[in-house]
Amino acid sequence: MKQKQRITLLGMVAAALILAACGGDSSTGGVGGGFDGMLTDSRDGQTYKTVTIGTQTWMAENLNYAVDSSWCYENSADSCAKYGRLYQWASAMALPVAYNDALWGGSDANHQGVCPAGWHLPTNAEWTVLGNAVGGENVAGTALKSTSGWNEGGNGTDAYGFSALPAGCRYGDGFFNDVGDYAGFWSASEDGTGLAYNLNLDYSARMYTDTDERNDYGSGDDGHYALSVRCLKN
Repeated sequence: MKQKQRITLLGMVAAALILAACGGDSSTGGVGGGFDGMLTDSRDGQTYKTVTIGTQTWMAENLNYAVDSSWCYENSADSCAKYGRLYQWASAMALPVAYNDALWGGSDANHQGVCPAGWHLPTNAEWTVLGNAVGGENVAGTALKSTSGWNEGGNGTDAYGFSALPAGCRYGDGFFNDVGDYAGFWSASEDGTGLAYNLNLDYSARMYTDTDERNDYGSGDDGHYALSVRCLKN
């Protein structure tokens, strides 16, 4: 993975494309501008705000469900409480760790992954639906980001209650980076070449997915990057 001004994460994961995932047992819906419901994850009792934007109902917070190959930023429990956990793609998908390096080839439709029952890891197409619902990729970043916590004047308007925080990422070598500057969310979608799509929000106004700049360290470990997960209601 290449570090530009703020890293654009793409994972070389055994399936390609990825973005957010999470889950819950119950939630209510509403119309943007702030969270409008709550869900409780029956697996660990944690609660999450939810928000309805257009035709979709999302978690309005990052998933914080502990599984293997997931971490708190800098291994700090306080970071998990604030930002949720960072997941490798295979752990976000609830697949064997081998799929961080191999093509999975399964269906990305309503793939529950690490999310609670009734919720799923979004597909790349579903992230695109979200971006279009808030004005398109050139302004979606500003509309979806939280109103505080971002560096370099990168705070958003949080116009729809999605409240994306700059949780940063974890490299395959265990190095954490970009908290305050970047948010990356897995999708359940592959591109057929062993890459996973992920959604990126940085200090700019844009929201974008990416599949370029892989293997920048020449180690083949890009799929071992760990990103945030947001879940989408089925």
